[in-house]
Amino acid sequence: MHPFITKIRSGQLCLGTCISLSDAQAAEALGPDADLLWIDTEHSSLTLDSIKTMMMALKGTDTAALVRVPWNDPVLVKPVLDLGADGVIFPMIRTAEDVRRAVSACRYPPAGERGFGPLRPLDYGRKNAVEFCDDADENIIVVVQIEQAEAVENIDEIVAVEGLTSLAFGPMDLSASLGHRGQPGHPAVEEAVKHVVERAKAAGVATGVSIGSSPESVAQWADYGLDWICYGVDVTLMIQCFNNVATHVHSHVDGSAP
Repeated sequence: MHPFITKIRSGQLCLGTCISLSDAQAAEALGPDADLLWIDTEHSSLTLDSIKTMMMALKGTDTAALVRVPWNDPVLVKPVLDLGADGVIFPMIRTAEDVRRAVSACRYPPAGERGFGPLRPLDYGRKNAVEFCDDADENIIVVVQIEQAEAVENIDEIVAVEGLTSLAFGPMDLSASLGHRGQPGHPAVEEAVKHVVERAKAAGVATGVSIGSSPESVAQWADYGLDWICYGVDVTLMIQCFNNVATHVHSHVDGSAP
């Protein structure tokens, strides 16, 4: 069992951030301090080569490397797992059948449809193939995103799917789907989130989210009872840190610093 899963099952809130930069040095630098890294291929230009070097950079850490694929398609999932990702994040899930397809893409036959051909995860042939397949089927982390009103309506069927590890909220898309585009803090969105968290907890399924890096917002989502939170993106965290220091220095020079 991955340390990330052990932590959330023991009640520890896990924290991480999103990776969009292709240079693996970002993952290497952040990895030791993060419980998980959300490596995004849905809204970035990351390639399989970039993902491979990130997996290498994170080797030996307890950081969970979760790759968000652009769509719920086994063709996109297979190479990501063969590079050594600890799990896959599937966007735009609507139904239990969507979840079953996601789980199947992460499992070898007869449990699923993942084709065999790993190199890095198999330690280039040094591991026993049968044991590897059994271990992969048991421990690959499957995360599905709740960002559609239809998914909220189908939540009990979704969390009942065997092999599902965690839900992940997509607050902006969820707000749009609920008729409140650009308002992730709208009461209707908050009500939907609380409902989903409640049903997930009852089913023993973890919950998480990827959001901005405002400490107040992160704390608010923690209050919802989530198991893990990814806040910010590598580039936005750099901008935030730079601007925080710049604001302080300008205030100091202008004589208005506390």
